Amino acid sequence: MFRISQYMQQLVSPTETPAPRKPTGPVVIWNLIRRCNLTCKHCYATSADKDFPGELNTEKVFSVMDDLKSFGVPVLILSGGEPLMRPDIFEISHHAKDMGFYVGLSTNGTLISEDNIQDIVDVGYNYVGISIDGMRETHDKFRRKQGSFDEAMQGIRLCHQAGIKVGLRYTLTQDNKQDFPALLKLMDDEGIDKFYLSHLNYAGRGNKNRRDDLHHQMTRDAMDLMFETCLADIKAGRQREFVTGNNDADGAYMLLWARKNMPEHADHLEQLLMQWGGNSSGVNISNIDNIGNVHPDTMWWEYTIGNIKERPFSEIWMDTSDPLMAGLKLKERPVEGRCAPCAYRSICGGNTRTRAWQLTNNFWAEDPGCYLDNDEIGVDEDQQRLQLTAYSRRVCFNS
Repeated sequence: MFRISQYMQQLVSPTETPAPRKPTGPVVIWNLIRRCNLTCKHCYATSADKDFPGELNTEKVFSVMDDLKSFGVPVLILSGGEPLMRPDIFEISHHAKDMGFYVGLSTNGTLISEDNIQDIVDVGYNYVGISIDGMRETHDKFRRKQGSFDEAMQGIRLCHQAGIKVGLRYTLTQDNKQDFPALLKLMDDEGIDKFYLSHLNYAGRGNKNRRDDLHHQMTRDAMDLMFETCLADIKAGRQREFVTGNNDADGAYMLLWARKNMPEHADHLEQLLMQWGGNSSGVNISNIDNIGNVHPDTMWWEYTIGNIKERPFSEIWMDTSDPLMAGLKLKERPVEGRCAPCAYRSICGGNTRTRAWQLTNNFWAEDPGCYLDNDEIGVDEDQQRLQLTAYSRRVCFNS
């Protein structure tokens, strides 16, 4: 996750660069259930409104929590499917809060109602993220259910009225890009606390719909609007959050934006971004799916590194016998193509590896989702051709 607001604040009012903080353990995004009342176009879990066999019972969930806590995991994001369809969701949530976890709920919002809003309040979730794909017509088309926009907005309003920190979660694609400015205005109109923009990643139904991925200029335009909106927010004294996910090139692009628009503090920003280091899949971000499979993050559902029914999460996570995990945990990942000589590799960390893997079957190929051009990242055309030639030779030799 790239926290735009945090870095924009440093451009407006820079403070001394703090010492880097080492997390006690990875954030765990936990898909407790695969069942969902919607069948969204870009769902990485490929959910459906049916029961899926082999899901963890309450007792097993609690025992896994014990291991996660002793391992130093600070944050649990409870997700699905639709987590509110799990009958014991509030029991699980209360238990997690009692154990001292930061607990977030990731939901489509349509099942939040007057009937359960007090249950949600009683848990004391630190954050509730509700997915919105555009304004009414666009959202309903993406979610494949008429009326889902109004139901989700009702859920947002109920949370907001109850004093729960709530945010919009928006996946940017070519088919909903036109609604992005209106969603930022909706955030204003509804007094929403947080906006999370997710770049489309090639996973689940997102992989099947990757033709809908934005052209790079559209991505740049969206990021420019995010930066401008966030900057205006800070200057107005508002305390809202703007964050992005699934494309760590955002950090490098913000630095380029700062050098053009706020050059006096760009060097300070660069130091902060290098501390951040970009992609943390397999290190500080993890995923447990509904049947207990562990993945380097939520976008790696087709790649499993172990199952918590067979081994504790703490053992699975530290096992570098898996080639992907071994590479992800390296300080400098063995990325190839234009990612290898990129001037901003220490900022983005080689970006997400999922898109490269889905398109090339190679974990370390250049990320096709990087929207910076060769001139911006310091790679000349001859250098890129040499990288591609070397990669082609390795492929031919290995086959």
